[in-house]
Order: sequence, then C-alpha cells, then structure tokens
Amino acid sequence: MAELMEWPCLDEYEKLVIRMNTPRVVVDNAVSASTTVVKVDSARKHGILLEAVQILTDLNLSIKKAYISSDGRWFMDVFHVTDLNGKKLTDESVISYIEQSLGCIHHVRSNSFNGLTALELTGTDRLGLLSEVFAVLADLECNVVESKMWTHNGRIAALIYVKDCDSGNPIEDSQKINRIEGRLRNVLKGDNDIRSAKTSVSLAVTHTERRLHQMMFADRDYERKPIIRSASESPVVTVQNWLEKGYSDVNVQCKDRTKLLFDVVFTLTDMQYVVFHATINTSGDKAYLEFYIRHTDGTPISSEAERQRVIQCLQAAIERRASEGVRLELSTEDRRGLLADVTRTFRENGLNVTRAEISTTSEIALNVFYVTDAMGNPADPKIIEDVRQKIGLSNLKVKELPLINHREAERDEPTVGVGGTVLLSLGSLVRRNLYNLGLIRSYS
Repeated sequence: MAELMEWPCLDEYEKLVIRMNTPRVVVDNAVSASTTVVKVDSARKHGILLEAVQILTDLNLSIKKAYISSDGRWFMDVFHVTDLNGKKLTDESVISYIEQSLGCIHHVRSNSFNGLTALELTGTDRLGLLSEVFAVLADLECNVVESKMWTHNGRIAALIYVKDCDSGNPIEDSQKINRIEGRLRNVLKGDNDIRSAKTSVSLAVTHTERRLHQMMFADRDYERKPIIRSASESPVVTVQNWLEKGYSDVNVQCKDRTKLLFDVVFTLTDMQYVVFHATINTSGDKAYLEFYIRHTDGTPISSEAERQRVIQCLQAAIERRASEGVRLELSTEDRRGLLADVTRTFRENGLNVTRAEISTTSEIALNVFYVTDAMGNPADPKIIEDVRQKIGLSNLKVKELPLINHREAERDEPTVGVGGTVLLSLGSLVRRNLYNLGLIRSYS
C-alpha cells in the first residue's frame, strides 16, 4: 500500500524500472573481522564503477579488497574498506553517507567549488615555480581557497580555486581574467617552455583529481622520461588479450596507497574502456589489481601500439600521486599572501615542492606540501628545521608519510600477482567474484 501511495501515477512496469535502476547498497560490519564490507548492485551504465570508487576514496577510505562483476545489464560490487588507521567504519554518519551516496549513484552529484574561479595550469616543473605562481596571484589580489598540484616526469599540473580578495566573489571581469592568464602563462613559460605552457580560467564546477589526471594526460606526461629517477619502485603493468572471451586482461602490481583504485579506474574510464570484471587484493604494502576490459564499442585492445599506450598511461596515473619527499603540514590563520610567503621560503632554502594540497576552513589555512631538495633527493633535516623556524615551529610540522595501516590479510584466497603468479582463467575469476558477491555457494 505504501508503494502505491509513493507512485500513484505509475504502472507496475514503471515501478519495476525504478526499482531496477535504484542501486541497492549494504554496509556490513559483521561479515569480515578486519574490514567493513560495502556491497552495491544496480543497473549497469558506463562510468558507474568510477562513481562508486570515487565516493569511497573521497572519504579517504582504504580499499583492501574488491570484487567487481558487470555482466549483461547488471553491475555488482563488493568493497572491503577501512579508515586510514586500518579500522572498521563505526561512525554512523559516515556509514549513512555511503549508503545515501551510493544509493543515488545514477544521478549527477554536485561539487563544492561553486562561487569560485578555477585556474588550470600546466607546464615544465622547476624549483620555485609554485612560489612564483602564488606571488602573481597575491599581486593580482586573488585569494586562493583550494588547490591541488601534482608533478610527474618533469611536468606540473595545478588546479587552483580563487576568489577576489576584496569582494569575496568569483572573478568574472574579463580584463582581470586576461591579466591573470597572461601573467601566469609568462611564469609557466620561464626561459624554455614557450610552446607547452598552458593556462585557462573557468567558472565550471569539476572534480579536482579527475581534472588533474585529464590535464596531465593531455600534456602527454606519460610519454616523457623522468628528469629525476624516483627512488620508489615503479608500478608493473601488463596487458594481454583473452581473444576467445573477447576481453583484454590488465594486471597491475605496485605499492599500495590510498586512492590507488580511483586513479586506475578513472584512467581506464577516461580512455573509453569498460571494466566488466575485476579483482583487487592487497598484501602488506603491495597491491594487486586485475581488470577484464573492452572498449565502449565492445572490442578488446586491437594493436601493440594501443597496448603500450594503456601500459604507459596506467603507470603514469599511479605515479602522479606518489608521495615523493618530506610531508610538511601548515596550519595557521589565513591571510593575504600567506602561500606566496611560505613557498618563497621553500624556494630560498632550496626546497622543491613535488605535490601540494591547499585548503581553507573557517579562515584557517590547512596546507600539505611534499618537498625534496633541488635535485629530487631527500631534503636535509637541518634545512627543514631552518624553514620551520622561519615559518613558525607551531605552524609548520613535519609528518611521516601517511602509511596505510596493513592488518594481517584474511587468508581466504590466494593473492594474484602480475603475469599470473596464480593464474586464473576468466571463468574462474567470474565464479570467484560471484562467490564473493554472495551469488553462488562455491567457486571451486
């Protein structure tokens, strides 16, 4: 009777369509001893896996395992998640948010950057570049509210959200926008980046990390050689075709970190591939990801050049967010020119910013910088302390890199390594995923 009251003008078929297109979400703390299990099943559409992963990673949850199956018109996922401390989710408000957000996953979700002007910058990375950018913005009376900056293979991409210092409104005056673009472009060009330096200004709302990936992809950072060889282990990616099943099999093995699955799934989705089946496992600080994909037109990868491009793009997507250097956290009262002053101090002491996350909450600046020396090597602790003295010991703190808490893995299945350390047939993978999705009794 209640359903009839809710849908008085719909026939039975329309009600069925609504039910089928409304995702069913279950958040369960009883199934696993060490993780919270999030189950999602709904009608399938392109991009729905990315939306589900984004909701979880935007909450800074760590995805320990996942099983993904998308056959026919139906999409079924199981995610094993913890918080960054390796604990199950116990906050009812977080659990409720997950249920509500995943429950309306088919609907376009808004972003929180309304009322701000977005500045997009790409160019050649160099020591002190971020300092010069923030100095220009301070001089043009632009208040930086939020920003993220990544560097990879000698390139830099930054998305900076600003408002007018005096009015607090978005910057819409065309003459001022032209001045901002022109001066920032000159900074990015420097002495040797005349062609590839790019700036743009937009009032459009966007998801910052998606856009940063797109900007670096458009800049073709994946084709460039690193200027400084990273000390961290490079991700291993293999791609092979499973012709009798019509899939391309993508395997990834790399160091585990937060938002890893988002970076990989976004890249595949943005390159117009569809994930039909996938298994994600973590063991210690290692992550093992396997995807069975096709193009949106239903075909697998069709050439060696395309295969190499997928490998390069996935490696780049994983490396862009890798945390190189010492993590410095700045927490202080926000003021005009704060970022210009802080980053100038870094530059004057030979510290290079490899990644930055800028935010402002209730007039308090909460900023994170990853810094190395000018050559990309670990920064001298004495120089770090000198910088802290100048900026304020209580304001700028050195933090250990946020390591994911790795509990003892549940030993309910073998770990699958790249190249098939435990090689599974597609049929076995599908059966195992259906078992983990709770749809069959056994996959043996």
